[in-house]
Amino acid sequence: MTEQKSFQNSIIYLDAVTVDYDGFKALNQLTFMVNYKELRVVIGPNGAGKTTLLDVICGKTKPAAGRVVFGQDKELIGKQADEIVKLGIGRKFQAPSIYGNLTVWENLDLSLKRNSKGVFPTLLGKSTAEERERIAQNLETINLKDYAHTRAGSLSHGQKQWLEIGMVILLEPSLLLVDEPVAGMTDKETEQTGRLLQSLAEQRAIVVIEHDMDFVRQIARTVTVLHEGTVICEGTVEKVQADDRVREIYLGRQKVAH
Repeated sequence: MTEQKSFQNSIIYLDAVTVDYDGFKALNQLTFMVNYKELRVVIGPNGAGKTTLLDVICGKTKPAAGRVVFGQDKELIGKQADEIVKLGIGRKFQAPSIYGNLTVWENLDLSLKRNSKGVFPTLLGKSTAEERERIAQNLETINLKDYAHTRAGSLSHGQKQWLEIGMVILLEPSLLLVDEPVAGMTDKETEQTGRLLQSLAEQRAIVVIEHDMDFVRQIARTVTVLHEGTVICEGTVEKVQADDRVREIYLGRQKVAH
């Protein structure tokens, strides 16, 4: 009864999901759920299954077994990646994927109209007043208002990450998946990224894959620890840091406890 109740509150639910690569189980009977408007951080050593988790949700990887349910009643297994995006799931990959020769504004405009045929026909099309307003608001949100007409390729690494987050958010996902957003950022950019994700989580659920434990402490409400494709611990940062098995797995790899 408890499991059913928690499932009904979840925006994404993975039930006993297994991903098998020639005998190597990237995910092993994984059960994982995230509630609406929840900011969840997923950590774990290399090979724990973190990226595979996102790949399964996005339709990039098909599990050998299990269920993936979005919004309580939408089965995702068998759906194509573009169908899953239309359902309301957006993903920000680790490396920013932007058009470096276009301006920040043009990148955002292109994201709004990505169903159109081709980059240049899309850019030549006239934006509506509503689209321009959405882009302007988005620039405020991602802290790039002063860079609207700057070539995206000249932005700092952190700004490029914010731009791509903005491009994904314009698609209005109710679930946002973010893979290692602060890798390579300065301390200031990392702090700003944390504030950005926390503000975005007021309107949608967010799952963040991360290695930087200082950043995890900054943003985490609930932390899920993966190891060998399964959840070994879940809870507050303090609970995770105090868990003996987590400390053992991370010993010599990361600074989980201080």
